[in-house]
Amino acid sequence: IFSLSKSCGQLYFLFTSRKNSLMNNDTSDTVTITFRIPGNWAHPGEIIERMPTGYRLTPEALLLPDGQKIEFHPAPPDDQFVGVFQSACRTQLTEEETEVLHSYTANLVLSGPGGTLNQAWTMMEAASAIIQAGGAGVFIDNSALAHSGQAWMEMASSGDTDALSFAYVSVIDGSPNIWTMGMHMLGLPDIEMDQDCGRGDDVIEIMRYVCASKKPIGDGHIVADENGPRFHVFAKDDQRSKPAGPMFNPYGRLLLKSARRIAEEN
Repeated sequence: IFSLSKSCGQLYFLFTSRKNSLMNNDTSDTVTITFRIPGNWAHPGEIIERMPTGYRLTPEALLLPDGQKIEFHPAPPDDQFVGVFQSACRTQLTEEETEVLHSYTANLVLSGPGGTLNQAWTMMEAASAIIQAGGAGVFIDNSALAHSGQAWMEMASSGDTDALSFAYVSVIDGSPNIWTMGMHMLGLPDIEMDQDCGRGDDVIEIMRYVCASKKPIGDGHIVADENGPRFHVFAKDDQRSKPAGPMFNPYGRLLLKSARRIAEEN
């Protein structure tokens, strides 16, 4: 048994004997993180001139100070992206960022490896360099989520796993289930729960735990608090996204069923 202190109380994960635990990061599938960063640059030379010290942009890649290369290519503007970005934006744009978005001349597309927390942080760093060079914000293809440039910079510099999950992971309150989308970028399974079993806050609480903990959580585990068992964990494949798509999670999904529901069914 191990626990994580939360403002709402103590959260526990109880381990059972099932052995097909997920979240061990042993999958051979590769995860590619893709960002779109809009800016109203007059010409390519302007981006290069505004890059922060230590970063270098070539026709094919963004070179980080430690030598890592992040694939890069420009994409022309279209008549739908502004609306998509604004509807997906989790953090409020500043007036300047809004102006840049509405007058954007190109999207700088960054693509790099994901599947670990360190790789996710590296991609945040790469996007931060483009923001400092004039980008208005970041749209994430893998979770259909967007952030303002200012908020992105703050999250990238925090070093906090809560900021990382907030940056990357969407929480969809659908019917009949609530689920996350984007955990694969961090090397983790997504989380899913029946609305009759819990609320969005329950999903967020467990998502934060999963991202912060070094302990594997998977099939057969039980989530409990000081009042006793709350959820049973069942592992399953990701059937919500196409395997070849950016939103597909090769680590699968963790379906949480309430202990009360299981007791009623039995």
